[in-house]
Amino acid sequence: MADDTYTPPEVWTWDAESGGQFASTNRPIAGPTHDKELPTGKHPFQLYSLATPNGVKVTVMFEELLAAGHDAEYDAWLIDIGEGDQFGSGFVDINPNSKIPALLDRSRETPVRVFESGSILMHLAEKYGAFLPASGPSRTETLNWLFWQMGSAPYLGGGFGHFYQYAPEKYEYPINRFAMEAKRQLDVLDRALAERDFIAGESYSIADMAIWPWYGQLALGRTYGDAGTFLDVESYEHLQRWAKAIDARPAVQRGRMVNRSVGEPETQLHERHDAADFDTQTQDKIGEGS
Repeated sequence: MADDTYTPPEVWTWDAESGGQFASTNRPIAGPTHDKELPTGKHPFQLYSLATPNGVKVTVMFEELLAAGHDAEYDAWLIDIGEGDQFGSGFVDINPNSKIPALLDRSRETPVRVFESGSILMHLAEKYGAFLPASGPSRTETLNWLFWQMGSAPYLGGGFGHFYQYAPEKYEYPINRFAMEAKRQLDVLDRALAERDFIAGESYSIADMAIWPWYGQLALGRTYGDAGTFLDVESYEHLQRWAKAIDARPAVQRGRMVNRSVGEPETQLHERHDAADFDTQTQDKIGEGS
C-alpha cells in the first residue's frame, strides 16, 4: 500500500499532465477542438472507428453481414484518438460524445447518425433482420446480454485494464477492486456458456459480437499485458471454448483487422473500402508498417 494519502481538493480542476498514457485522449468538456471534415467513400455506410474492443464489435458485424450474403458494404475510416481525431468537428457532428465507433448511414434519403457500439449493432441487426431475433424471449435474452456488456465493460477496461496496465503507478486497492469485478464477470459468462453454445442461446448473435472483443480476447490473452495469467483466464473452461470458436470465424478475423493501427503490419488494415483490401492494402503490403 502507498504510504502517502491523497486528499481531494474542495473543487476539482483538470491537470492534463496527470492523465498518464491517455492524457491526450480525454478532457473534462465536450465539443470539437478544431474544424475537420470527415472523409466519405462510395458505400451507403461510413464507419469512423479504431480497432479497440468497441470498434471491433462493429467491423465484425459488418463482415458477418457480408459473409451471410447481405448487401452491407461499408467504408471504414481510421480515427486516431491519440492525435485527437475524435475531437474534430466532423466527428463530433456524428458523435457528440467524441468516442469511437461512429456510423453515418446514408442508405436512406436522409442520412442517419448512429453512435454507441451497442446502438450501431442494433441498428444494423434490425435493418438486415440478422443476428437478432425479431421478437419473443430469444430477442429479449439477446438484448439482456448486449446491455450487460455495455454496462459491464467499463469496469473491465476503464477499471481493471486501466489500473493494471495503463495507470502511471500501480496501486493495490484499485487493482484488487477491479480484478475482483473482472473475475466475477468472467464467472458470469463461464456459467452462462456452460449451458449453451453462444451467449444468448444456440444462435450466434450481436450479443456474442459485443462481448467477444472484450472478454473473448481477454480469455485468449490478448489484452492488458499479462492480465490473462493474473486473472487465471484458463480456468474458465466454457468461456475458453466459446472464445476460441468465435476467434476461428473468418469474418471475426477480418473484423479484427479493420481500422487496426498496432501490432504486426500484416494484421493492420487502416482503412477498408472493398473486400479486396484485405489482400492488397494491409500495412505490410503498402510498406508503412505500424
